[in-house]
Amino acid sequence: MKSDEIDKIIAEAVESSKRQSRWHRPKRGRSTSIVAIRNVLNTVFMLGFVAAVAVYFIWPDQKVLFFGIGFGAIAIKLVEFYLRFMF
Repeated sequence: MKSDEIDKIIAEAVESSKRQSRWHRPKRGRSTSIVAIRNVLNTVFMLGFVAAVAVYFIWPDQKVLFFGIGFGAIAIKLVEFYLRFMF
Protein backbone atom coordinates (compact mmCIF):
# COMPACT_ATOMS: atom_id res chain seq x y z
CA MET A 1 0.00 0.00 0.00
CA LYS A 2 1.12 3.48 -0.74
CA SER A 3 1.04 6.24 1.83
CA ASP A 4 -1.70 8.06 -0.11
CA GLU A 5 -3.99 5.03 0.19
CA ILE A 6 -3.23 4.72 3.90
CA ASP A 7 -3.94 8.42 4.46
CA LYS A 8 -7.24 8.07 2.60
CA ILE A 9 -8.29 5.07 4.73
CA ILE A 10 -7.37 6.92 7.93
CA ALA A 11 -9.28 10.03 6.83
CA GLU A 12 -12.39 7.93 6.07
CA ALA A 13 -12.17 6.19 9.44
CA VAL A 14 -11.86 9.50 11.28
CA GLU A 15 -14.78 10.97 9.35
CA SER A 16 -17.01 7.97 10.03
CA SER A 17 -16.14 8.01 13.74
CA LYS A 18 -17.19 11.68 13.98
CA ARG A 19 -20.70 10.80 12.88
CA GLN A 20 -22.98 9.65 15.67
CA SER A 21 -24.69 6.35 15.25
CA ARG A 22 -28.43 6.33 15.00
CA TRP A 23 -28.69 4.55 18.35
CA HIS A 24 -26.89 7.23 20.34
CA ARG A 25 -28.27 10.40 18.85
CA PRO A 26 -29.80 12.75 21.40
CA LYS A 27 -33.45 13.52 20.79
CA ARG A 28 -34.08 17.02 19.63
CA GLY A 29 -36.10 19.28 21.86
CA ARG A 30 -35.51 17.16 24.94
CA SER A 31 -36.02 19.32 27.96
CA THR A 32 -33.16 19.53 30.42
CA SER A 33 -35.67 19.37 33.27
CA ILE A 34 -36.86 15.94 32.10
CA VAL A 35 -33.24 14.76 31.95
CA ALA A 36 -32.62 16.08 35.46
CA ILE A 37 -35.76 14.35 36.78
CA ARG A 38 -34.69 11.09 35.11
CA ASN A 39 -31.25 11.34 36.70
CA VAL A 40 -32.78 11.86 40.14
CA LEU A 41 -35.17 8.93 39.64
CA ASN A 42 -32.30 6.69 38.52
CA THR A 43 -30.32 7.65 41.61
CA VAL A 44 -33.29 6.94 43.89
CA PHE A 45 -33.83 3.60 42.14
CA MET A 46 -30.21 2.58 42.67
CA LEU A 47 -30.34 3.58 46.34
CA GLY A 48 -33.59 1.63 46.75
CA PHE A 49 -32.04 -1.42 45.14
CA VAL A 50 -29.01 -1.26 47.44
CA ALA A 51 -31.31 -0.77 50.44
CA ALA A 52 -33.40 -3.80 49.43
CA VAL A 53 -30.31 -5.99 49.11
CA ALA A 54 -29.01 -4.73 52.46
CA VAL A 55 -32.35 -5.48 54.16
CA TYR A 56 -32.35 -8.95 52.61
CA PHE A 57 -28.96 -9.81 54.11
CA ILE A 58 -29.15 -7.87 57.39
CA TRP A 59 -32.69 -8.88 58.39
CA PRO A 60 -33.46 -12.11 56.51
CA ASP A 61 -36.71 -12.59 58.39
CA GLN A 62 -38.11 -9.21 57.21
CA LYS A 63 -39.39 -10.36 53.81
CA VAL A 64 -42.24 -7.83 53.76
CA LEU A 65 -39.82 -4.93 54.21
CA PHE A 66 -37.51 -6.37 51.54
CA PHE A 67 -40.34 -6.75 49.03
CA GLY A 68 -41.76 -3.32 49.89
CA ILE A 69 -38.46 -1.57 49.26
CA GLY A 70 -37.74 -3.68 46.18
CA PHE A 71 -41.11 -3.11 44.55
CA GLY A 72 -40.94 0.58 45.46
CA ALA A 73 -37.60 0.82 43.64
CA ILE A 74 -39.07 -0.97 40.63
CA ALA A 75 -42.04 1.44 40.60
CA ILE A 76 -39.63 4.38 40.55
CA LYS A 77 -37.74 2.78 37.67
CA LEU A 78 -41.00 2.35 35.74
CA VAL A 79 -41.72 6.07 36.14
CA GLU A 80 -38.23 6.86 34.79
CA PHE A 81 -38.81 4.41 31.92
CA TYR A 82 -42.07 6.18 31.07
CA LEU A 83 -40.35 9.58 31.06
CA ARG A 84 -37.57 8.28 28.83
CA PHE A 85 -39.85 7.19 26.02
CA MET A 86 -42.71 9.65 26.32
CA PHE A 87 -40.75 12.91 26.42
